[in-house]
Amino acid sequence: MTTASAPESTTVLDRLRRLFGGGPSDGRLGSTVSATRALELVADGATLLDVRETSEWRSGHAPRAMHLPLGQIEQATRRVKADRPVVVVCASGMRSRTAAKHLRGLGFEAASLSGGMPAWQRAGGEVRR
Repeated sequence: MTTASAPESTTVLDRLRRLFGGGPSDGRLGSTVSATRALELVADGATLLDVRETSEWRSGHAPRAMHLPLGQIEQATRRVKADRPVVVVCASGMRSRTAAKHLRGLGFEAASLSGGMPAWQRAGGEVRR
């Protein structure tokens, strides 16, 4: 019987970081990030991409966020700078995971903000209405 194993470059620590919202130990952005880490990344110049619908965006959004509903994610190649990390946020984390995965497939360094906008606010992230 054979068992699947993680790639040699993936360590137990890397897997735990991904599980709990941290990035790989080599400094790359993981597939998800905690709200605290998202705040740090955005402060350091990462793009915050909000993929919620327009009505959700209007109800409150981060001031420095770029709005691009998930249904329009194909436009990201024209609107989002590829030379900086992208933190993707939605209401709970479901749509942002889909969008971040799609962006990674397009060559972006992208991660989903775990817990969505509520987590962003709990971590001290500003919201403008």
